[in-house]
Amino acid sequence: MSDVARRAGVSKMTVSRVLAGRSVSQTTRERVMKVIDELGYVADAAAGALSSGRSEFVAVLVPSLSSSNFSDTVRGLNAALSPHGLQLLLGDTDYRLDQEELLVRSMLRHQPRCVALTGSRHTEATRMLLQRAGIPVVEMWDLPADPIDTAVGFSNSAAARAMLRHLHERGYRRIGFIAGESERDRRGLDRMRGYVAEMKALGLGAPRVIRLGDSPITMSHGAPALGALLETWPDTEAVMCVSDMSAFGAIMECHRRGLSVPDDIAIAGFGNFEVSWCCQPTMTTVSVDAYGIGLRAGETLLAALADREAGREPHRKAVKIDFTVIPRESA
Repeated sequence: MSDVARRAGVSKMTVSRVLAGRSVSQTTRERVMKVIDELGYVADAAAGALSSGRSEFVAVLVPSLSSSNFSDTVRGLNAALSPHGLQLLLGDTDYRLDQEELLVRSMLRHQPRCVALTGSRHTEATRMLLQRAGIPVVEMWDLPADPIDTAVGFSNSAAARAMLRHLHERGYRRIGFIAGESERDRRGLDRMRGYVAEMKALGLGAPRVIRLGDSPITMSHGAPALGALLETWPDTEAVMCVSDMSAFGAIMECHRRGLSVPDDIAIAGFGNFEVSWCCQPTMTTVSVDAYGIGLRAGETLLAALADREAGREPHRKAVKIDFTVIPRESA
């Protein structure tokens, strides 16, 4: 900044005012910007945030950047926020609450304008840090009973119950569920709980649950999980899977065993990933608007920022995202 000021023949304060978009004469602004371009100067955003108390960043935490659903959510957030000059500061929690807490502590040091994080279960320290930060916070993919601030999501349990009802309406009665064994995937656990609750509500007997594989669940988990389920309950007529990834692995295992899907056994997934409509047979699944979750979360944060800048009292609200059971060939 000193170099820019010296070459432009102005004070450092004038350079700072130009960079901040504050009032200076057009001639001075053009002269300073010309020198900035010549020198390739990039302003220190951290120093600017310290002096102004605000940054251009929105901290975003997701469980896995390798998941297309969470990638779509990030794209939705970016689509909502980037036109307003806000950039995403991304963190991958690896489905771990302790890692989430570590990232929240680190990101808050960068003074983000607001925070978007996945899920509704956090450590007490994470909740306290975000509540005390005094910035808008949105929890995505869940609808918590006691949100930190705002929430954009849906009930994973209700979505799983809807899928089980669909299978029941198709005439299936002996229905199993393939889940991950890790306790870290809270949304997967909610789907499993929804399956168990609806089995009881429909009077379909004891749940048939196989838990296998760490988070995130991949295609490789589906085959051994299906094998374990059929070994334990060989008369199973249909299988619900915690994600399309494991469902695809289960369908491939059926092909290897010479089992026809859905004539011998029906398979259903969750997520409506690309693989669900590209596999053979095409996969019955639950569709959730992952991009829409990010878009609505971004819009919610922008509204909260506008309220704060206008001096209006912010209010908690939950935005419910619809899910849809998509019947295809596999069930």
